Amino acid sequence: MLLPYLHEDLVEAGCDEAGRGCLAGAVYAAAVILPKDFRNEQLNDSKQLTARQRYALRRVIEREAVAWAVGVVSPQEIDEINILNAALLAMHRAVDGLAVRPQHLLVDGNRFRPYPGVPHTTVVKGDGKYLAIAAASVLAKTYRDDYMLRLHEEYPQYGWDRNKGYPTRAHREAIAQWGTTPYHRQSFNLLGGDRQLSLDFG
Repeated sequence: MLLPYLHEDLVEAGCDEAGRGCLAGAVYAAAVILPKDFRNEQLNDSKQLTARQRYALRRVIEREAVAWAVGVVSPQEIDEINILNAALLAMHRAVDGLAVRPQHLLVDGNRFRPYPGVPHTTVVKGDGKYLAIAAASVLAKTYRDDYMLRLHEEYPQYGWDRNKGYPTRAHREAIAQWGTTPYHRQSFNLLGGDRQLSLDFG
């Protein structure tokens, strides 16, 4: 059973990101403030849920949350500032978008850049420990999946409807065959190993 909060007396937002390990696409993050009495036995780390469960939970979270928001950092920004900084920036952008200002942030993982005026606690594997972080993981994952499905329509040869931009063998083989797109992260090792790209869509 996931914990409802760390600090019962504070307005607490859970934060998580999705897409850090991908070769293509933006990194997404979400921030969610749940009511103190929120309970849902289905809610868990988004990686432990099926797509159908995630989308069903997204509707519940958006309906019942005190506030929620999604932050996005583009592939170009990722290449400029690196993926760790991009993930942290996406979480900051998500917090920026909250209609209610939190008094404390519960952040998945072990790294975070302090958000101005709001103390935080990092929690390793927090999406499997706290409801608000799990809720943020569901929103970040589903909104990013929607985005990758839109990109798939533009570049179907990379299989983004299946791999969502992650470094699967099929995705890397498609890069080797077709080159890169404007959505690929050029600062990443796109082919794996020592192989170099010889094609580029520009």
